[in-house]
Amino acid sequence: MAQSFDICIRGAGVVGRAAALLLARAGLRVALVAPGAGHRGQDVRAYALNAASRGLLESVRAWPETPHVTAVQRMQVWADEGGAVQFDAQAQGVEALAWIVDVPALEQRLQEAIGFQPLVEMVAAPVAAPLTVVCEGRASRTRAEFGVEFAVTPYGQDAIATRLLCERAHGAVARQWFGADGSILAFLPLAGAEGNSVAVVWSLPHGQTRNRLAMDEAGFALALQGASRGVLGALTVSAPRASWPLAQARAARWCGAFPRPASDQAWVLAGDAAHAVHPLAGQGLNLGLADVAALVRVLQTRERWRSLADLRLLRRYERQRSSAVAGAQLAMDGLQQLFTRADTPLPSLRHCGMNLFDRCTPLKGWVSRRAMGVA
Repeated sequence: MAQSFDICIRGAGVVGRAAALLLARAGLRVALVAPGAGHRGQDVRAYALNAASRGLLESVRAWPETPHVTAVQRMQVWADEGGAVQFDAQAQGVEALAWIVDVPALEQRLQEAIGFQPLVEMVAAPVAAPLTVVCEGRASRTRAEFGVEFAVTPYGQDAIATRLLCERAHGAVARQWFGADGSILAFLPLAGAEGNSVAVVWSLPHGQTRNRLAMDEAGFALALQGASRGVLGALTVSAPRASWPLAQARAARWCGAFPRPASDQAWVLAGDAAHAVHPLAGQGLNLGLADVAALVRVLQTRERWRSLADLRLLRRYERQRSSAVAGAQLAMDGLQQLFTRADTPLPSLRHCGMNLFDRCTPLKGWVSRRAMGVA
């Protein structure tokens, strides 16, 4: 007899696998769609995860171990005209501001956890279930098949990601520079508190991206050393470079019913299939995991007579997360516009604003708690 499922999850990335584990822990039978993938090159991505995301992953026993996780003790931000802000975990009374996690290690731990969860079955193609959770990413084919509008606002920037070995240890400090040319450079500490390796995310105007990618490794390292003001000394590129265009995006609808004749089935969007933000604050995956946590809470607390496909139930999730994501997008977009526009008064305003913010302890604490997911 064929296996029946309560949930079908389309997309087996970090958000999809985390959703499968959480839903199974709630007693639901889950089919996780993971079609065979072709060969992928070295994954140079790293995620900045907040306390809420760490708690979620620990609850399903999928949190990676050292050295694949590095706790951020301080964050330093510099802008043009001398503006600077510093955040400190000790001053906030927390263990860490965030944790920088290697993507391959996180994916491996999630897959290992799935192997021990009997209520999750890996399948090669979508199966019928009362509820389908779409976690396929920004280019989701399922979202397009359902006719959901996905409003995309390009930033005119590309992100370049790679890894570096640094002459000096990073000291568990995450560093970010806002350039006068509109660029945003982030160094994320890797390999533990004493490590000297960093993950790089360099957001550049479209016109600069091709030239940076065409540089040899030595030239690219020198460009990064200049953009980072030499704070970590000489730099050596230790991984390939990856690049992708940056945009803000949000789905017009986050839930709906399947077309007839499967109208007794429903779907929801989660993660990048529902929204995208600028990476300048590292909140992309945190928002996606918060989607998963909210969806599980809604399903667990539903009235006994409501089915998993009840649209009134699923709209509770949609209202919660669409409003939270809208607020995050407004904040990220505002920061991106503030630091990339070159209008005459803005550099001086940025300088004064950042220095005033750095001296305002209560405001810094409030912003830190929001970013850490513990507000």
